[in-house]
Amino acid sequence: MATRELAATSSPAEAIAVASANQNYSRPLAIVTTLFFMWGFLTCLNDILVPHLKSIFDLSYTRVMLVQFAFFSAYFLFSIPWSKVVNRIGYQRTMVVGLLTMAVGAFLFVPAASVASYPLFLTALVVLATGITGLQVSANPYVVVLGKPETASSRLDLTQAFNSLGTTIAPKLGGLLILAAAPMAMEELHHLSPHALHMYRVQEAASVKMPYTVICVALVLLAIAISTFKLPKIEHAAHRPGVNDSIWKHPNLILGAVGIFAYVGAEVSIGSFLVNFFGLPEVAGFSAKTAAGFVSFYWAGAMIGRFLGAGLLRRIKPGNLLGLCAICAATLVSASMLLGGHTAMWSILAVGLFNSIMFPTIFSLGVAELGPLTGNGSGVLTMAIVGGAILPVIQGVIADHVGIHHAFFLPVLCYLYILFYGLRGSRPNSARYAKA
Repeated sequence: MATRELAATSSPAEAIAVASANQNYSRPLAIVTTLFFMWGFLTCLNDILVPHLKSIFDLSYTRVMLVQFAFFSAYFLFSIPWSKVVNRIGYQRTMVVGLLTMAVGAFLFVPAASVASYPLFLTALVVLATGITGLQVSANPYVVVLGKPETASSRLDLTQAFNSLGTTIAPKLGGLLILAAAPMAMEELHHLSPHALHMYRVQEAASVKMPYTVICVALVLLAIAISTFKLPKIEHAAHRPGVNDSIWKHPNLILGAVGIFAYVGAEVSIGSFLVNFFGLPEVAGFSAKTAAGFVSFYWAGAMIGRFLGAGLLRRIKPGNLLGLCAICAATLVSASMLLGGHTAMWSILAVGLFNSIMFPTIFSLGVAELGPLTGNGSGVLTMAIVGGAILPVIQGVIADHVGIHHAFFLPVLCYLYILFYGLRGSRPNSARYAKA
């Protein structure tokens, strides 16, 4: 019934009005929210893989950041293809295909661990991230258009809160399962014979087999479940050939893509180095396993902030709240570089609270007023998540030269750009032309 009503309306604006008045979207939103939890959990497990693979393969910070580079490069490579898939088969079927692709990636961790191959680990991460890209391209815009436009930021922020629930659980659970054994010191590794070194790596890498096998099975079951539900179709956001418009005519989208690049790059750069940062004697001197538990506070802050933000975004203009959070995040990161001890540790952990609303707010502001170009715009924004591949590698190079403690100035620059986007760059065409 909802599909017929929407199809019968004469304009996107009328379609939105009909959708808002006649349809309760609580159930489909709840279903799609499970996807946000799953990809948040898997993305944050990378923060545990980074120190684990660094110790197994004796990697520099630059080389171990290839974990994040391989993972987030998939967003750049496959976002536009996935947007074409959305245009062809729709949001729901794209979600199912994305989940099955993720399952294949999770399964590849088993042979990668069996042969202790760093390149194969990177390959598994690329496949896994390719599937997550499909979910991002389909689920994020689906939530944005599934209801009233004026509450889009709040709605996406709420679903992203469950994404943060996944990122909060992942470090603690991953630390218990993957970082359970204390690794050998590098000096000891250098004295092992090639055969003994390989056997040690196989033994240590085996800790990822069970978690990723369970994840693989869970993803397949979730794909089957999503395929059986009847999610409503949103006709006003469906792709229509011959539309006299272009994504390049929407500055809020293009500047928003830069904002997503900066935000994800900053968030991943910080999260990837937390375990090693907390291990510094001048900060906390924690073991890798203990530090992994504290990483959960970073992601828990994001979760709490998103639940709070869902209400605040209904009362405060999204761009203004985004700018305020950017100022707070930049200040806290700067404090963590200038200070030491537990003050530096809790300062950097508190950044998660202010990261919370950034992605959903930038995303919803970026696709505002795109109408039938929403799928293509989503592809552009999701492609910009490649910031999580590029900026952590740059920060890894900086850390190799100046140390981890003072390598966080890169995220500060990212937050300053987000401040600009929130206050100026996020205005849609209606606001820009109204003031012209």
